[in-house]
Amino acid sequence: MGDSALPNGKTYDAVMRTRRLLPVALVAFAVLLTACSTSTTVVSRPAATSDATQSVTVPPLVLLDKQSSTVFGQPLTYPTGQPAQVSSAIITLLPGQQTGPHRHEVPLYGYVLEGTLTVTYDGGVVKTYPAGTALMEAIGTTHNGQNLGTVTVRILVTFIGAQGVANTVKL
Repeated sequence: MGDSALPNGKTYDAVMRTRRLLPVALVAFAVLLTACSTSTTVVSRPAATSDATQSVTVPPLVLLDKQSSTVFGQPLTYPTGQPAQVSSAIITLLPGQQTGPHRHEVPLYGYVLEGTLTVTYDGGVVKTYPAGTALMEAIGTTHNGQNLGTVTVRILVTFIGAQGVANTVKL
C-alpha cells in the first residue's frame, strides 16, 4: 500500500509501524510492571448479572526475584563513572540461526519469550534456556546463542548499562 493516505490522514506505513511496535511496548511495559510490583494487583470487571463490579486478586507473575549474580555466578556489578543508560530489544532467531560469538560488557536481563535458546560459553559450557526462562547473562564472557529447534526463538533483552559503555561486543 505504501504511503497512500488512509481516511484518518495517516499513511498505511505509519499505521503498520505503530502496530509492529505495540507488542514490543506491551512486553516492555509488562516486564517493567513485574519488576516494580511488590504487591498483588486488583482487577475490577463487570459482574455478569448486575451493574456492580467484583474484585479479583491477581498475584504478580515473578520472572526474576532479587537476582544478584549471572548465569555463571558472577556478582552483578553496574558500570560506574558514566550516566546510566538502559536499552531493550527483542532478539529473533529462526531455526538454525545463531547470534555469532559476542560478549556483554554490562548486566543483561533476558527473558525467553518463545522457543528454546542454546548458549555455548567459553570453555565449552552449554546451557539451554526454554521459553519462560528469565536470566542475568554472563558479563565479559564470550558466548554464542543458537536456535537448534524447529520453531522461532524470541528473547526480550534489557541492557543495564551506561553512556559510552558497549552493551554487546561482537567478536
